[in-house]
Amino acid sequence: MADDGGRLGRRTVLRRSALLAGGAAVGAVAMSESTWIADRRLPLAGGPASATLGNRFQQVGAGAVAVVWGVRTADPLVALTFDDGPRPQWTTRVLDTLDRYAVPATFFLVGERARRYAGVVHGRLGRHEVGNHSWAHRDLARMDAAAVHDDLSRSHDAITAAAGVAPRLVRPPYGHLGGAVLHAAARLDYRLVLWTLQMVESEFPDDPAGHARRIVGDVRPGTILLAHDVGTRRRLVALDGLPDMIAGLRGRGYRFVTVSQLLHAGAEV
Repeated sequence: MADDGGRLGRRTVLRRSALLAGGAAVGAVAMSESTWIADRRLPLAGGPASATLGNRFQQVGAGAVAVVWGVRTADPLVALTFDDGPRPQWTTRVLDTLDRYAVPATFFLVGERARRYAGVVHGRLGRHEVGNHSWAHRDLARMDAAAVHDDLSRSHDAITAAAGVAPRLVRPPYGHLGGAVLHAAARLDYRLVLWTLQMVESEFPDDPAGHARRIVGDVRPGTILLAHDVGTRRRLVALDGLPDMIAGLRGRGYRFVTVSQLLHAGAEV
């Protein structure tokens, strides 16, 4: 009802406000319920996004997992890492180059390939370290915690058998993280390692020296550098340029270390 000035009466305004508030509350409840149903269907609860497994005690090793992109340090240290191997041609070539220049690196191995090509790395990892890069390079961020744990456990065993040492680091394929990946990594007492800088082969087709100069210029102390020892032929630009990259970084005063050595150096800062 309007008063004589054409405005709504106070009682009418209050009544309509209450109706609107009630409708909003009902809508919020309905939206919450529909969202929960949708999440169950994805599923988020208990699925790839969930960092917990049900309502029972969480079996997660030490109870925490660190995620590392790089290390803060004033020392000119860089950790060279290689993903997706091993495979006979490229991995052997990388190991030969690293041996020639006495450069340590960290190899994030795919478990199925480590089992199939165990001879490629067996006895050749003395100065290097290994990490877990999944069983078959599937996107772990699309899998639930139980499936991720099974995948990484299977890969862990294959890498340990091939390399003669158990991995203590994990790098999920594509750098994709989900709650399930975090849960499985904590359960296996892994440190989760991503990267600070990645090779940019597609920007330097047929120009290994140019690519090497670009990487040398971009590295900063504490960098974790991502390369690949498996892939398309364009990635050979980075591998062909490894000698120039090593020489260029050493010319800037950098020292190559494994990821674990870099993490230890960062912990001392």
